[in-house]
Amino acid sequence: MQTLRQRIEESTAFIRKYTRSVPPVGIILGTGLGGLVKEIKKDLEVDYQRIPHFPISTVESHHGRLIFGRLAGKKVVAMQGRFHSYEKYSMQQITFPVRVMKFLGVRTLLISNAAGALNPHFVGGDIMIISDHINLLGDNPLIGPNDESLGPRFPDMSEPYSKRLIKLAEEVALDLKVKVQKGVYAAMQGPNLETRAEYRFLRTIGADAIGMSTIPETIVSVHMGMEVLGFSILTDECFPDSLKPVSLEEVIAVAKKAEPRMTAVMKETVRRLKF
Repeated sequence: MQTLRQRIEESTAFIRKYTRSVPPVGIILGTGLGGLVKEIKKDLEVDYQRIPHFPISTVESHHGRLIFGRLAGKKVVAMQGRFHSYEKYSMQQITFPVRVMKFLGVRTLLISNAAGALNPHFVGGDIMIISDHINLLGDNPLIGPNDESLGPRFPDMSEPYSKRLIKLAEEVALDLKVKVQKGVYAAMQGPNLETRAEYRFLRTIGADAIGMSTIPETIVSVHMGMEVLGFSILTDECFPDSLKPVSLEEVIAVAKKAEPRMTAVMKETVRRLKF
């Protein structure tokens, strides 16, 4: 049986047949947030299904392409579509592309997602910079044998989201006059949305937003020594006493409406990145 490192090297070798690019910036685009791809001056697009060992996106609005090019003058590689636990993928499969990104040269990872607002001071359509997270997925991508060449057995998580990058993103948002919130992101497996009681519980333990992704990728990024900056578009308001049913179509519609503002902040943040 192949080791994790062997699988990473095989995937990387396949990609290297088509590009020698060494992008310092990686981007993961979540539900309804693929529009940033239009801002990338593309050099190469590779469908996930062509890359050895890559999972395949099964969720509507997740296109399933790895895109190489330049964004705001910086070399980037972007995942247009990600993977989730509810698709029956393991944590190791979900985070495998992040490990490949690291082998391709990525040092800074920008992650975006669509999430529900738990903080009563937030509203649907707000953009939230993720300051910290609470893992309620019931699993962890680092469970199992650890390859010390990839990262330490017990990685420190005192700063999973880079304070340096959070400050930079806040400065960018201020300069662009884009309102942003900042808060704690929690993740549960899904695919169902949460109950009123669960929303009350999540707010009680300190979560400002709830989603179904992002945390596994962040854990693996920290494990491999990358800096992470996370964004959530808050697509619905998860306030127990005024809770209303919400559909995927509504979530995507709100995400698309807010997307230009988040795209502007992410693009300018990439422009100002210093390594």
